[in-house]
Amino acid sequence: MASPLADIGVSTPVLAAPLAGDPGTPALVGAAARAGSLGFLAAGYKTPAALAASIATVRSSALTFGVNLFAPNPLPVDGNDFQSYRQAIKVEADRYGIELGMGEPLEDDDQWRAKIELLLTDPVPVVSFTFGIPEPAVVAALRTAGTLVVQTVTSVDEAAAASNADILAVQASAAGGHSATLTPGVRPPSVSLTELVAAVRSAVALPIIAAGGLATAADVAAAVHAGADAVMVGTALLRTEEAGTTAAHRAALAEPAGRGTVVTRAFTGRFARSLHNDFIDRYDGLAPAGYPAIHHLTSPLRKAAAAAGDPERLHLWAGTGYRHATEGPAENVLTRLAERL
Repeated sequence: MASPLADIGVSTPVLAAPLAGDPGTPALVGAAARAGSLGFLAAGYKTPAALAASIATVRSSALTFGVNLFAPNPLPVDGNDFQSYRQAIKVEADRYGIELGMGEPLEDDDQWRAKIELLLTDPVPVVSFTFGIPEPAVVAALRTAGTLVVQTVTSVDEAAAASNADILAVQASAAGGHSATLTPGVRPPSVSLTELVAAVRSAVALPIIAAGGLATAADVAAAVHAGADAVMVGTALLRTEEAGTTAAHRAALAEPAGRGTVVTRAFTGRFARSLHNDFIDRYDGLAPAGYPAIHHLTSPLRKAAAAAGDPERLHLWAGTGYRHATEGPAENVLTRLAERL
């Protein structure tokens, strides 16, 4: 394990990715720490108060951990396209007798300033950013507070633009969930993780955490051989005991026939990789670009689908290696993935 992660006590180079929403629990972050790894609390969609509570839970065990923030990089939705999509998917909400999200687009910043203030007032060992690059003053303030700064990028150009970070998290298109691309209106190109890591390693002199599609020990070894100092896995942890993954999502990941994955913006207006389902079949071609407005629009429907155990109207985030996701303790998964290093 290369510095600077080694300097904060990380000994296992297979890290646990931030998993926004239900899957990313303090218990999962704690399991990563027990494995000698590093886990990230996902601040996305949480209130500052909820984030503070999660930090307190993890810190009570004196664990090394990180927090991931969605940096503002909005993709405003066209008002007419928003209303058309709202009308198109209303039939799905009617199944559950619920109303869709806001009647008008909600373009918020996920309480960005309040979360930054929290992390400056109550510093954590590591903060990572996804979706956008924060202003230099924010990075400088976090460093002054003693925090390592990780920036998620998806290309060589983005890596060059993030050169003031301490570490780069280099995400390939095989990753599950949202792409971290800084140009969210453009569908992310399909580039292998090893190719991307090698290109970034040649262009930027920063430590690299590789992410995207890593599902086996051989995958992990290949990413490190390509130039990564560590790797980060998310989908591989979705079925573990500590993850808060919904029952419907867990069952879909384990289906014997396999659904396959597809990149879609049908659920949130921003490109993300999901297991295939009926909602994507029906609405992927209709969904407008627009994040976070489309996320807020479909959120009540997705929550209702999760409660009903309905995988066909649920965002089933998963990377291309999802068939390798297994049940059991997260610590065991992380240890197994590192066994060829």
